[in-house]
Amino acid sequence: MSNSNWTDAIVGDRMAVDRQFNEQVHQSQFSSQQWGLIMTATEFEIEHADDPEEARIVANTEKLKHIMPELDTIQSQMAAMGGAGGSSTKSSGGIVSSIKNALGLGSSSDGVDDEQLAAAKQLTQAYADLLQSHLEEKGTWEQVRIAYQE
Repeated sequence: MSNSNWTDAIVGDRMAVDRQFNEQVHQSQFSSQQWGLIMTATEFEIEHADDPEEARIVANTEKLKHIMPELDTIQSQMAAMGGAGGSSTKSSGGIVSSIKNALGLGSSSDGVDDEQLAAAKQLTQAYADLLQSHLEEKGTWEQVRIAYQE
């Protein structure tokens, strides 16, 4: 089964996990708009799908580095609108970041904030873990694991 087919089969489960995960997103450094972009760039895979004991959902975050600069754009747009939809205390930018970036301390050579990228990767994997737990509790994890292999 192609990656999109197995994930299409769990759309309802993803929506349930999205609702459960909202609090973690709110407590993170990312706004809901930024999280939406992060999730768009994240693909989920099942690692060790052929082994029922070792199989687990993992977040493939290879594409995240390409969208990370856009997160700052979203943050800037939200700030320009008076912080609508986000928390000014959870800013991923600001004067300190600007100074760190100017000194070459906060970003990699491609302009990506390494700390922000690491936080996005950690949050997407936490989402993957919650999704797998949800499927296990619902009793559909084994079906999903097998469908992934087809």
